[in-house]
Amino acid sequence: MRKLIAASALVACALSNAAFAADGGHGTPVSNEELSRYFAIQPDGEGLPLGSGTAKVGAGLFAQKCAMCHGDKLQGVPATGGPALIGGRGSLSSEKPLKTVESYWPYTSTLFDYVWRAMPFTEPGSLTPDEVYAISAYILEQGKIIDDKIVLDAKSLPKVVMPNANGFYDGRGSDLSAYSGQGTN
Repeated sequence: MRKLIAASALVACALSNAAFAADGGHGTPVSNEELSRYFAIQPDGEGLPLGSGTAKVGAGLFAQKCAMCHGDKLQGVPATGGPALIGGRGSLSSEKPLKTVESYWPYTSTLFDYVWRAMPFTEPGSLTPDEVYAISAYILEQGKIIDDKIVLDAKSLPKVVMPNANGFYDGRGSDLSAYSGQGTN
């Protein structure tokens, strides 16, 4: 009886493996558009989708989809774990640095990319590109980084200079060889 059960199990596994291999064994095909959402948008804007948004439109979206975690004034809500998004300029070298979009992030593409893929917390990836451009515009306008009349899109967003744009080492300096283990002899 054991041999019969073992043989049946072996046949079932072989048949399921054959069926699995017949369709590639990896589920349904993924479109280029779906796949593109899993790659980071570059600082120069490479990878930004089509769409646009303004701070005015973003204000309503932020109130509806973001304020519950980040506060009605973007001040953060400690009870939800939602950090402040604005404020803190000049605080990074202090004893109590406040890392916000305004004080810490070097590129607007980082803001767009993070909001697009990870927000809102309860439905990550559910926002359309237009909604992400608008929410990004609202956050940047509230942080006094852009004017409320600016329309953000794939061309204008990467041109916005963040307050901490020069606060990071980007690896392109003359001392790069020191990090590659080759020295500068």
